[in-house]
Amino acid sequence: MSPETHIANLLYRYAELMDAGELEHVAAMFDKARVMLADGHEVAGAAAMLAQWRAFVRIHPCGTPRTKHVITNPIIMVDDVAGTATCRSLYTVFQQTPALPLQAICAGRYHDSFVRENDAWRFATRDYSLIDFVGDLSQHLLLPVAAQAS
Repeated sequence: MSPETHIANLLYRYAELMDAGELEHVAAMFDKARVMLADGHEVAGAAAMLAQWRAFVRIHPCGTPRTKHVITNPIIMVDDVAGTATCRSLYTVFQQTPALPLQAICAGRYHDSFVRENDAWRFATRDYSLIDFVGDLSQHLLLPVAAQAS
């Protein structure tokens, strides 16, 4: 598998796990990563990410956040010699709940970096602060989030 395919699959696996409400598994993807949060704080590692998601993400009685994260337009740049890569991508989060008709609830950008370890790629960093559009997040997040100022 090419590095670009492996990295794109990490992006899509993140979305799949988050939408399934598998917070522990998605947090494990960030075990050795540093993540910049929307509030400007940085956290590192799976335990810190899991604590953040448990504090922020509303899990509905079905066991999921009732979301669909759609990640598009990945621009992946690989330095095969150094074993590093970067990726800029777009995301849109859709949600439907008994209290909320199907709609886009937020959209923004991910800026990620990756490292290759033991012939596999993993997240090294993610910037969650690049939120461009915010809709009705009342059924998704437990704390308020604002769009990034232009």
